[in-house]
Amino acid sequence: MASEDEANAAAAVAEDAEAAEGRNWRRKGKHDKPKPWDEDPNIDRWKIEKFDPTWNEGGMLEVSSFSTLFPQYREKYLQETWPLVKGALKEHGISCELNLVEGSMTVSTTRKTRDPFIIIKAMELIKLLSRSVPVPQAIKILDDEMNCDIIKIGGLVRNKERFVKRRERLLGPNLSTLKAIEILTVCYILVQGNTVAAMGNYRGRGLKQVRRIVEDCIKNVKHPVYHIKELLIKRELAKNPALATENWDRFLPKFKKKNVKQKKPQTKEKKPYTPFPPPQQPSKIDLELENGEYFMSDKKKSAKKWQEKLEKQSGRAEENKRKREAAFVPPKENTAGPSESDKNASDNSEIADIAKSLKKKAKEFRKNEAQESVIAESYLASNDELRQKKKKKSTKSK
Repeated sequence: MASEDEANAAAAVAEDAEAAEGRNWRRKGKHDKPKPWDEDPNIDRWKIEKFDPTWNEGGMLEVSSFSTLFPQYREKYLQETWPLVKGALKEHGISCELNLVEGSMTVSTTRKTRDPFIIIKAMELIKLLSRSVPVPQAIKILDDEMNCDIIKIGGLVRNKERFVKRRERLLGPNLSTLKAIEILTVCYILVQGNTVAAMGNYRGRGLKQVRRIVEDCIKNVKHPVYHIKELLIKRELAKNPALATENWDRFLPKFKKKNVKQKKPQTKEKKPYTPFPPPQQPSKIDLELENGEYFMSDKKKSAKKWQEKLEKQSGRAEENKRKREAAFVPPKENTAGPSESDKNASDNSEIADIAKSLKKKAKEFRKNEAQESVIAESYLASNDELRQKKKKKSTKSK
């Protein structure tokens, strides 16, 4: 009987468990059904309704307070502008205290506080003030639409020189890069020390974009200029309603990181080890003894030093004069003649002309020689004949 009762009890428990599981399974997703207001275009889901004091007429039951430290260089500015901060927080029922001894600011709720979230906004206010944000700008954080993000960049890079260089890259020449980021993200950005304070709205994803740009710049992942180009392209694409539902990756530029060759560190050559120490260098007195200056009088030493100084000055003066006169030396004129091909052609033509003239002169010389030889022979022959005739005549007469 006992075994039957136990079996029945176990079966009843199993049925109850199955029924409970079935009920849970039926209840799961009960509230995930589409609602009629989900696709209503008139509803702005990002809109935050302004707090109405009638929602919390009883006030706060407990006192909440936050405090933060500020650097010493902010002490004078905070002391001068504290009445403005006090007046802005008083409108929301928050009390504030500036402790110059400890260097801290404290905000706390009072009996007049109605909005429970305003203490968080007051905490963000004193954080921004400690990070060198001006008071008129920092007070805007008390609005429900305004949010802030303090990005810590000090621990992202170990090398201090590299950190300073990348932080300057974020600012850009004459703060141009920072101003462009502010315009495109619709945020206020302040780079101060090891943090970047940003104020904006999460509705347009401005603060998310600022954090991504800052971290990528300090980690050396991507230059801020490339982020600015992407934001400009996205702004232009957003104006086209046809591309609103499409993927924009094909329009965005893709930047590949190039490995730039770095200069190899200069390593000194290790000299061979010798157990003997280097030879002792001669002292100043030894050098003076070698030169003979040790035995000279003070007047002669000063005169020699003065003479050496004058020689150096004269050498420098001549060198400077030469540099000044080099600016007035006229440049060499470009007297380049014809090209090499033209020169070769002209040379060949000149050689041909000379060859022709030489041939002509040789021909004329040969002609003249032939004529002279003919005339001479005839002349000689005629003279011989005349002499023979004369001799014959003379013999006959005898």
